[in-house]
Amino acid sequence: MIKTKINDEKLLKHLKTIVPDEKNIFLLENNKIRATILGTTEMVNQVRANYKLNMVEAITLGEAYIANALLASTVKGNDRVQLSIECGGPCGGVYTEAWASGAVRGYLKNNFFGLKQSFPVDTDPIYGPGFLTVSKILEGSKSPFKGQIMLQHGNLSKDLRNYFLKSEQTKSLFIIDFDVDEENRIIGAGGIFFQLLPDNENDGFFEEFEKKVNKLPSLAKAISSGMDPKDFIIQNFDEIKFLSHSLVGFSCPCDKRTFANHLQALPSQDKKDIKKNGPFPLELVCLNCNSNYEFGKAELDDLLK
Repeated sequence: MIKTKINDEKLLKHLKTIVPDEKNIFLLENNKIRATILGTTEMVNQVRANYKLNMVEAITLGEAYIANALLASTVKGNDRVQLSIECGGPCGGVYTEAWASGAVRGYLKNNFFGLKQSFPVDTDPIYGPGFLTVSKILEGSKSPFKGQIMLQHGNLSKDLRNYFLKSEQTKSLFIIDFDVDEENRIIGAGGIFFQLLPDNENDGFFEEFEKKVNKLPSLAKAISSGMDPKDFIIQNFDEIKFLSHSLVGFSCPCDKRTFANHLQALPSQDKKDIKKNGPFPLELVCLNCNSNYEFGKAELDDLLK
C-alpha cells in the first residue's frame, strides 16, 4: 500500500497533539456490557488523503471504516469482517474490510458524489434506499457467516444496532463521532460499540444503560482535545474491567509485486496488446486503498515476455 502524503501542516501539527489511533476493550456495569472504544482521527484523515475526498465524502467513508473496525473486535486471529452497503443514493454504496488485528481498508463506489452538506453530515440522503450486509470470514470455516438487513435509518450507528437485534438477537449501541473545525478539517474521530452480554437481559437494565449512553459528551471532541479514548470510558462509567489494547489503522496488503503477478497471469493475447499499445506507463490502482502502481515500457516488456 502507498500512503498519500498529508500536506495540511495545520492538520499534521494537530495530529501530533492527540493520542495515536488505538482500540481498547472493556467490560462495564459489573461485567454486563462489553465495550470497544476507538480513536481513529489519523486513519480517517489518511483515507481522506488517499482518495482525495472532501469533508462530506470523507465522513461518509470514515463512518464505515470506524463501524467495521468496531465490528472486527468480535473476531480474533486472522479473522476479518466485511461491511458493505448497496444503495440507490449518490454515494453508490460502500465496501470495507477489517481484520481482528486492527487493519481496515475499503472504498466508496462513487468517490465524488458532490452532495453538498455542512457538518454534521446527514448520511440518509447520501445512501438512499438500500441494504447493509455484514460478513464474518473466520479462519478454518468453509463459508462466511453472513447477515443482511434493509437500511431503515440511513445512519450506520442506528442501522447496525438494528442489524445486531435482528441478525444476532443481541442488544447493542453504536457511537460514531467526528469533530470538524471551521475549515472542514477532521480533527477528531472515534467510535464505541456497547454490546449486552448473554444472560443480562432483566429488569430494563439495558434501557437504563442506554439513557446513560445518550447523555455522554462528544467522544470526538474529547479525542480532538487530546484525551485518550480509554480515559473517556474510565471517566464516564463505573465497575470497569480492562480487557485489551491494540492499534487500529488504514492498511491494505497490496503491493507492486501483487499487481505484477496479475499482469503475468493475463492471457497471452492481452499481454501482446499491452506490450504493443500500452499505455506507457501502465497505471494500476488498488480499489481498496487507491494506491497507484506504475509499470514502464521496459518493465512491462520484461514482465510479459
